[in-house]
Amino acid sequence: MRNLKKKIIDKPESNCGTVAVFDHPEAAYLAYLALYALQHRGQESAGIVSSDGDQVYHHIGRGVVADVFSDQKKFEGLKGHIAIGHNRYSTTGSTSILNAQPLVVKMRGGSLAVSHNGNFTNSGTIRRMLVEQGAIFQTSTDTEVLVHLIARSQKAEMAERITEALQQIRGAYSITMMMKDKIYAMRDPDGVRPLCLGKKDGAYFVVSETCALDLIRAHYVRDVQPGELVEISNKGIESCQFATPTSGHKCIFEFVYFSRPDSQIFSENVDKVRRKMGKNLALESPADADIVISVPDSSNTAAVGYSRRSDLKFELGLIRNHYIGRTFISPQQRMRDFAVRVKFNPVRGILNNRRVVVVEDSIVRGTTLRQLVKLIRQAGAREVHVRVSSPPITSPCYYGMDFPSKSELIANKKTVAEISEFLGCDSLAYLSIEKLLESVPHETGGYCTACFTGNYPIEIEEKIGKFQHE
Repeated sequence: MRNLKKKIIDKPESNCGTVAVFDHPEAAYLAYLALYALQHRGQESAGIVSSDGDQVYHHIGRGVVADVFSDQKKFEGLKGHIAIGHNRYSTTGSTSILNAQPLVVKMRGGSLAVSHNGNFTNSGTIRRMLVEQGAIFQTSTDTEVLVHLIARSQKAEMAERITEALQQIRGAYSITMMMKDKIYAMRDPDGVRPLCLGKKDGAYFVVSETCALDLIRAHYVRDVQPGELVEISNKGIESCQFATPTSGHKCIFEFVYFSRPDSQIFSENVDKVRRKMGKNLALESPADADIVISVPDSSNTAAVGYSRRSDLKFELGLIRNHYIGRTFISPQQRMRDFAVRVKFNPVRGILNNRRVVVVEDSIVRGTTLRQLVKLIRQAGAREVHVRVSSPPITSPCYYGMDFPSKSELIANKKTVAEISEFLGCDSLAYLSIEKLLESVPHETGGYCTACFTGNYPIEIEEKIGKFQHE
């Protein structure tokens, strides 16, 4: 399932970021720093829940981390040595503050807080079953479905109750949970979303990406394994396998776009993989040009790889404005390209009278890139050749990313030649699926490529409403 709210998307939207801290006197503050590092994974809301071992405290708000936690007094209320946090981008459920996480509930055994990255693909069926049995839902998120299943379990131990609930769930998920004296971390059997463990001065951390560990100067220990449930308490780390891991369907788009280039995910450096994508793109689709530029920032690394393999100089031909607030209002969109010009500005001295290769990581609708090509030409470029470091996106995602519907994806409606004409470039080429798979490591299993191939490795509800494959 995907978001019920209509969005105008011209880049794939991130899913969510999750963090957990155990046994540190400044647990909430370190969770805040970790969320700051994971801000790229969600900007709609942020929240932290903490515990001193007896009582649970929380603060959740709409907006980016810096805004939600702008007041130092908010940290004074987040007491304790245990904390979990969440950055949200909604892929299931509306953007209402009621859906902001971590989700906090009271149940048998005490308060439970949940922070979830991903999508349950059978949540609709389970929700309807629970409602028919008398359950009352407070949010429209699939996360609450899991909470209800845990609450209904008759198992004695919380780890057993979580396991029983997870065995009823299908989909892609990396989750952290907190009781007043414990942390839990879990990952779906296919390992779609990243999640790892870290340590610092005896304290344990669970984060979506290792860039969060870098900021708080913790060291990476290992990934949470597919189908693994980790319990962190005063006894240390205990682990159980709640499901048999599959051959692996890690989200390949984490390497293409979502994760930060300075992160390690799926036991590999993102920067290294993106450089290889760029190099393979240059091998497959060279261009007779003078310089290579990127569409900053997510395409920077692939553009460097393309430049090095093609022997074309890499230049900073587009400058991105990083300080556009979410509430920025354009003047009634009188100029169709206004939003693009606010965000990007071409460097005329670099582009003028040059044949330019523009490296982009992906194309969704193509409207933004079309305006960028126009801006680059207006800056004096003689030729503009677009190279994309991933294959054409032809299908929506049901595993925790927000793509438009299939009918809105430009590559589902147009050929490469037609897309090139739409963009107004001199040539266009994508990285092939074969070369993309050649660029990523395979030591830890395979990848989900459904957005490129339409082959969905994890079962989706047979009736998924208006989000069914179109």
